[in-house]
Amino acid sequence: MTNYLARVYVRLKPTVNDPQGLTIKGGLHSLGFGQVADVRAGKYIEIRLASDDRSAAEAQVREMCDRLLANPVIEEFRFDLEEVAS
Repeated sequence: MTNYLARVYVRLKPTVNDPQGLTIKGGLHSLGFGQVADVRAGKYIEIRLASDDRSAAEAQVREMCDRLLANPVIEEFRFDLEEVAS
């Protein structure tokens, strides 16, 4: 078995309104960062897993995202997978 670290990034689709991003943008503007044009907020998740091979680990992470970590109606995701020491 090989150990992997998946770094999962979930964000709202570009067509979905992002009230959290708008709030952050407003806060940045009030702090003097008026050059900020747009902010999109999202989630970052780290998952450590053991798998027999890389393609199986990728399939597991993709299924986790599809079934729980991201809402496919309003969110999109991507992930990086790297081999790590036990």
